[in-house]
Amino acid sequence: MNPEKVVFGFFIVLALTLNFGFFVGEIDDPNHHHVYELFAVLVVNLIATVLKFGDRSQMGAVLLATSLVAMLQLIGAALVWTYAVHASDVGLTPTVTASIVSLSGGAMLANVISVVLLVIETVMLRR
Repeated sequence: MNPEKVVFGFFIVLALTLNFGFFVGEIDDPNHHHVYELFAVLVVNLIATVLKFGDRSQMGAVLLATSLVAMLQLIGAALVWTYAVHASDVGLTPTVTASIVSLSGGAMLANVISVVLLVIETVMLRR
């Protein structure tokens, strides 16, 4: 067993599951989506992205691309949250919360693609 592959797979799956946990709930209810959970999703996705930089294969390039897409979506969600709460008088309205959750949903889709590609790569390995 390759410990590097275990850590790599762990962070990819953890990124997906944390993102799913943040995404689930009423799309416009701020009580169902906690800021610390979004922060955890962002940090774990960042770690998963950094781990993908070492792979120089075509599959590695696609995995890195999906991770970068997820990071862009999550950074966008964090910026919307930060702006709404700290830079404007709007606060977490249902509309703002729906935007944040929608962006995290896009990141979750990118994470699903990443996990599917990881499973495909694993199945294609020959002993």
